[in-house]
Amino acid sequence: MAAKALGEHELWFVAGSHALYGEAALTVVDADAHEIATALDESPALPVRVVHKPVVISPEAIRRVFMEANGEEKCVGVVAWMHTFSPAKMWIGGLSALQKPLLHLHTQFNAALPWSEIDMDYMNLHQSAHGDREFGFVQTRMGVARKTVVGHWRDPATLERIGTWSRAACGWREAQQLKVARFGDNMREVAVTEGDKVEAQIRLGVAVNGFGVGDLVDAVSSVSEETIESLLADYEQHYQLVPELSGDGARRGSLIEAARIEGGLRAFLTSGGFGAFTDTFEDLHGLRQLPGIAVQRLTADGYGFGAEGDWKTAALLRILKVMATGLPGGTSFMEDYTYDFAGDEPLVLGAHMLEICPSIADGQPSCEIHPLSIGGREDPVRLVFSAAAGPAVVVAMLDLGDRFRLLVNEIDTISPPQALPKLPVARALWKPKPDFATATEAWLAAGGPHHTVFSAALDAEVIADFAEIAGIELLRIDEHTRIRDFRNELRWNQAYYRLAQGL
Repeated sequence: MAAKALGEHELWFVAGSHALYGEAALTVVDADAHEIATALDESPALPVRVVHKPVVISPEAIRRVFMEANGEEKCVGVVAWMHTFSPAKMWIGGLSALQKPLLHLHTQFNAALPWSEIDMDYMNLHQSAHGDREFGFVQTRMGVARKTVVGHWRDPATLERIGTWSRAACGWREAQQLKVARFGDNMREVAVTEGDKVEAQIRLGVAVNGFGVGDLVDAVSSVSEETIESLLADYEQHYQLVPELSGDGARRGSLIEAARIEGGLRAFLTSGGFGAFTDTFEDLHGLRQLPGIAVQRLTADGYGFGAEGDWKTAALLRILKVMATGLPGGTSFMEDYTYDFAGDEPLVLGAHMLEICPSIADGQPSCEIHPLSIGGREDPVRLVFSAAAGPAVVVAMLDLGDRFRLLVNEIDTISPPQALPKLPVARALWKPKPDFATATEAWLAAGGPHHTVFSAALDAEVIADFAEIAGIELLRIDEHTRIRDFRNELRWNQAYYRLAQGL
């Protein structure tokens, strides 16, 4: 079997039944559940392993397996299926105790009915239509957050939906242990990059800790010459270096300093167990350059990043990077930068000063050096490229004071219609859905920030799955969005989430 992209994680497959069917029937139920779990485990649509657990037929067994799931680090979620009727009062204790994400799979062992052979023995052993409705009721009665997937377990569409949810479950697992290093503070006077770090740790598990830039400078100063030489060789192998950064180029010293910064950043993040970080051009202390290529390469390796102290986007990028593991297409820090109103359909040009991730690049990036008019430091080295064309999403997380909100817009990335010879940064050009005016008005009405995560690897469903697991608000802007309906959704959500605080 091929290696799983997130194979260090597991889903536990738990089938429910009842003792009244007798041992012979329960042996068949357990064997059928084992076959389904094996098929899920072997499916390339699921990036995680799937582990079959013995069929449960009592409140004690249900609670025991859910408590074991809570304590197992490798388990990122539970898939529950009622092969036969399983009285749902038995599940109350287990569901009350379960702390891992839950997927309710509504399926049936046999796809086709054997019309000429159906008898009551067959009916008793194929009661998912009955048992899952009982299970669905008690989940709703208890207010249990879960994903419900309906379809036969061999149907590729069913497998894809389970696989998508499993990525969201892995993202939630990452959030629970994620540490974000914050070098300096937010860009001064900026509102949307602020937020409640204590609430983030309570709601999402993300720990955000600040460090003086001097701590990073010490790490940069300690980088060995061997590390620098290794990084320079890597740059030369993977990027097109402009002549002035080549071995005998006039600006080679700037590339050496960029490598030193990368080495220091990597060492600091590795030693502290950080999965994401921020910096700001307003607080560089002893850094000779604002980190550019260092950030780009670290995010290409899976780290999260947010500019100007934006720890929410840094955490979100890391979580989405984990969720996208093994998928084609990249995931990057992004900012809505400027617009093109000239054509029939306006376009968004996304970019940032330096830090767009090369995982989204269309072709080999160019390693360049250009002036930066802010920050008051030496010209920084950066990778320059355009993003590959294709469908993508831009995702943002904002803090509204009483709750976190996730905002996602489905987009189509396009190749720039003309060359951009004077634009010294990486960029992405896209058409937002359903159209520029609707998408932008909805984004602004929702309080959407300028910093986002751009992903050509993930779709809106996995973001919605993550929001459901995390218990946070999600607003989706897609081809079906209409402003009147969207504004009503904002009003309804505001009422719901404020009332829910007291429930």
